[in-house]
Amino acid sequence: MNSPAEETDSTIEAWFTDVLKSESSAIESAAGRVGCEVAESVRTIAASKGRLIVTGMGKMGCIARKAAGTFSSTGTPAIFLDPADALHGGLGIVGHADVVLAISNSGETTELLELLPFMLRKKLPIIAITGNVTSSLARQSTTVIDASVDTEADPDSLAPTNSSTVALACCDGLAVTVMRLRGFTKEQFAIFHPGGHLGRKLLLQVKDLMHQGEKVPVVDVSCSLGEAVTMISQKKMGTVLVQNKDSCLEGILTDGDVRRIFESTANQEANPLGESVASFMIKKPASIQIDTLAAVALNLMEQRQITVLPVLNTEQKIAGIIHMHDLIRGGLA
Repeated sequence: MNSPAEETDSTIEAWFTDVLKSESSAIESAAGRVGCEVAESVRTIAASKGRLIVTGMGKMGCIARKAAGTFSSTGTPAIFLDPADALHGGLGIVGHADVVLAISNSGETTELLELLPFMLRKKLPIIAITGNVTSSLARQSTTVIDASVDTEADPDSLAPTNSSTVALACCDGLAVTVMRLRGFTKEQFAIFHPGGHLGRKLLLQVKDLMHQGEKVPVVDVSCSLGEAVTMISQKKMGTVLVQNKDSCLEGILTDGDVRRIFESTANQEANPLGESVASFMIKKPASIQIDTLAAVALNLMEQRQITVLPVLNTEQKIAGIIHMHDLIRGGLA
């Protein structure tokens, strides 16, 4: 065996690339064998009133565990059942309305085969993903998906690589196809991922993060610039919203605007603080509706290069204000 130091970087990179190409080719070959068994499997899973029981041993057990998670996160209730644990009491979790997805490259895994009589007695549909379509598992299954490979990715065809990759791809293919058949949406996906970044983007609305009530810096359009500046200082949000007598948004004034006002009037004798805020506010500022996704608010702020947005209700009245910092704390930025 050569010392690692004796191999060039280009050789190592070539070996790595060979594995990727080998696994890619194995998946492409599997895709070319797809037939009616896939549609039958997908419809069986989609029509089930129970859960999908996903099972496998060893490396295929790892694939089965991942597959159960993928199905569950895309709207198909699924659990991973370890065959060894199942034979010692774990079978109690299997219900009469469930569907079984059994994964085995050889199709002769002892622990898996020992589960089949129980599944058959319950008359459960059994979908097999296997590299041997004439195996014991295949013969006793309702439908069989061919996940066979000519060789593994390593030089001596020892480690489950191509076979496990094809099995995983077949599981993903089933999960995504079932998802599409059911019309599963990204909003539904987010419900199952409330703690993830995607969940926050698709579930959090402006109303969940905005400041409201006494926390909102707001003054009437009839007030003076001085009163508006005082409000900016009190609420510490760097801005103040200006409303009319109907509580509808008339304009906005930021601390940056205030600085520019004093810079432009520095050489004048008149004190602008006594003048009406309406003379200095930005009219018709960008705003957002209260039930809008927070991710949309973030996008609008980035486009306009602003840090705050007035929030309006369905009657176009001021309901609150949202700051870029609120979106950051909410995990969106």
